Amino acid sequence: MTTTLARTRPAPITLTEAAVRRIAALLAKAPGPVAGVRLSTPKRGCSGLAYSIDYVEMPNPGDEAVPTPAGTLYVDGGSLLYLIGSTMDWVEDDFTAGFVFANPNAKGACGCGESFTV
Repeated sequence: MTTTLARTRPAPITLTEAAVRRIAALLAKAPGPVAGVRLSTPKRGCSGLAYSIDYVEMPNPGDEAVPTPAGTLYVDGGSLLYLIGSTMDWVEDDFTAGFVFANPNAKGACGCGESFTV
């Protein structure tokens, strides 16, 4: 008899401590009860795809749940292949603040950094 050991699948995306803190802050000021936040890559911007973070009341079928100490980050099922291996960070300086992505799947980005192509 052969025994099959189940491997734990790694999370599709890694979050920095700053990104986790920002997600915690977003969830703390959510407009109502939420299950977490969803990361998706809708078609928009100069290069074709953009990163979008939204509140999630109920996860969609196909969403990949990434548990964090702050709460759950849901990765949109349709965006998953574009994001595997990425790192999500929160960066603030004197002029801007926002999530920043190091995405090994991105083949190019627009000059302003708002969108990317795969």
